[in-house]
Amino acid sequence: MRRIGFARIAGVDEAGRGALAGPVVAGAVVLSSRRLVGLRDSKLLTAAARVRLYDRILDSCLAWGVGVRGPEEIDRINVHQASLAAMRDALSGLTPLPDFVLVDAFRIPAVFIPQRGVVGGDRRCACIAAASIIAKVTRDRHMVHLHHVDNRYGFERHKGYATREHLAAVARHGYSPAHRRTFRPVLFV
Repeated sequence: MRRIGFARIAGVDEAGRGALAGPVVAGAVVLSSRRLVGLRDSKLLTAAARVRLYDRILDSCLAWGVGVRGPEEIDRINVHQASLAAMRDALSGLTPLPDFVLVDAFRIPAVFIPQRGVVGGDRRCACIAAASIIAKVTRDRHMVHLHHVDNRYGFERHKGYATREHLAAVARHGYSPAHRRTFRPVLFV
């Protein structure tokens, strides 16, 4: 995209889409021309590596933004629409606005900046990988905070995803305010 004249290219990705609890978080990042060694899809990194890269991304990027949509909104409008809204929020937080947007997998409706959805973008585009790290670390920190608010569910370990431990805690205690009511594991239907 730079070769055809775009200078400020934002990458956008989300974290938490498939979780049973917690928000969906989107990150948007405009990287500088400085290459970040080790930058890759957040799912391919250890938690410690993600945190190190998170700090390096924030220190060196031209702009970054985060959008967060909580469980109540996810239940009201569905997780896909909440993810898109979080992505729009993350983009609107960029100053200056980018002149092009690369999004992991699909385009974001109602964004009036040229954009392209890139299938597997978090593995193919550095700016999308950076956005995936910003989204994942932000969400993980939020889930650790939720654990301190209510430690019955083990959010600091599984981050709200449907692990055996999490499902057993839900069976024992029911849903908490952090849980998405419309996400029903087969075990509870």
